[in-house]
Amino acid sequence: MTVTPPMDLGSWIARRAAATPNLPALTFDGRTQTYREFADRIDRFAAELAAGGLRTGDRVGYVGLNHPDFLVTLFATVRAGGIFVPLNNRLTSAELEFILTDAGVHTLVADAEHTPTGDAVRASSGVRRAIALSPVEGWEHLDALVADREPLVEPVFPGSEDVAVIMYTSGTTGRPKGAMLTHGNLFWNNVGSMLAFDPSQDDVTLVCAPLFHIGGLNVTTLITLQKGGHVVLMPGFDPSAVLKLIPEYRVTTMFGVPAMFLFMSQLPEFEAADLSSLRYLICGGAPVPEALIKAYGDRGVPFAQGYGLTETAPLALILRTDEVDVKVGAAGHEVLPLSDVRLVDAENSPVPPGERGEICVRGPQVMKGYWNNPEATEAVLDEEDWFHTGDVGVADEDGYVWVVDRVKDMVISGGENVYPAEVEDVLYHHPAIAEVAVLGTPHERWGEAVTAVVALQPGGRLTLDELREFCRDKLAGFKIPLRLEFTDALPRNPTGKILKYRLREQLPAAE
Repeated sequence: MTVTPPMDLGSWIARRAAATPNLPALTFDGRTQTYREFADRIDRFAAELAAGGLRTGDRVGYVGLNHPDFLVTLFATVRAGGIFVPLNNRLTSAELEFILTDAGVHTLVADAEHTPTGDAVRASSGVRRAIALSPVEGWEHLDALVADREPLVEPVFPGSEDVAVIMYTSGTTGRPKGAMLTHGNLFWNNVGSMLAFDPSQDDVTLVCAPLFHIGGLNVTTLITLQKGGHVVLMPGFDPSAVLKLIPEYRVTTMFGVPAMFLFMSQLPEFEAADLSSLRYLICGGAPVPEALIKAYGDRGVPFAQGYGLTETAPLALILRTDEVDVKVGAAGHEVLPLSDVRLVDAENSPVPPGERGEICVRGPQVMKGYWNNPEATEAVLDEEDWFHTGDVGVADEDGYVWVVDRVKDMVISGGENVYPAEVEDVLYHHPAIAEVAVLGTPHERWGEAVTAVVALQPGGRLTLDELREFCRDKLAGFKIPLRLEFTDALPRNPTGKILKYRLREQLPAAE
């Protein structure tokens, strides 16, 4: 008989708490919970969710800044048999409403700062229960609920193919898509990470990237908890606070996007900061600039680099600490311990080294598909189970891959994914705009700036400030254009498609 190890997220934390109950699990705002305390809160909330009507397969959403109760809600949801839906805390009410409705969220958990956004759409999106982290009128209070509830006696044990998390990623058609990540996806992603990196029970990871992103959640956070390490959690990124917390807690690892590490290095206190505890930093979202590699290397801190997507949970390509300064700018090697990457042409045939091709990933960490969207699933998962990322890469003779373009023209600004079609859809409603194309242009601080290239209506006038104000209540802040350029007409091919590469060539350098 074959015995399958428990892969469900709830078992991760329950078994870890049983094995190492007194080790520090999670520190937030100066307070540390042991694994025993962490697991107890999880099981009390799981019992409360079940008592509140949550059934197997029901969805629980969370919107708010990073907080221990984000992770409590995640683990409690799956212990009760539900599916967790992390929500971007920068979304507008309209954007949040779509996701809550599409996912069919049963219970919404929020911090006090984000309850007004939730209030605006609770009824219209069908949410049946609302729980706040602190007392808020019209919301149940999480602390009071778990204080009066005994821990769950009979947890649910989902199978590896059951969906654990639905994580929404912006869509090229302007509507987000919910990537269904199974318990097996997350388990095997972590096994692959353990084989590629070197996580340890002695690790202390500093988490300041948003947990609602796959990078913040599953590059160091979940794997550190699974290994029995210590997670030091911040509400959000503050470069000065990061430099203080690293020596205070003897932090050994941290995940971030290049802009975060750049901001830290630009602080006056960077040169004197005690970074001696750091084993390595993991950077994702864009290649690590050579100057940044040197700045941290001079302080004795190496980078590891990763390329991944929500749909791959996120492991796709890895550049180890000993490779970053040898293969500068590469995203990683085609072969990982448990999965593979290949580059293909328009006919889905592999391309040779040196030629551009779409990056495709196959492995046990690749999502099950998109929630309620079989057409979108079919468009990216082929018959051989290769996931087509929409990114264009070039591989060298050694099998290292450089990401050079985007099939879908996605913009990555400060680590946030912005899809032009969504922004363009909003901008076309501005009365002064006749035509618009949105693309990413280089930006010193954010990596890329969301840039709108506009052809005006006859007699139309528009400033960047006016454009940004028009978008204010329609788009999350990171999606609003940082740059506005004008053209008489957008360049198009014979079929009418806008030639964005031509626009990039024509645009003046940013000032």
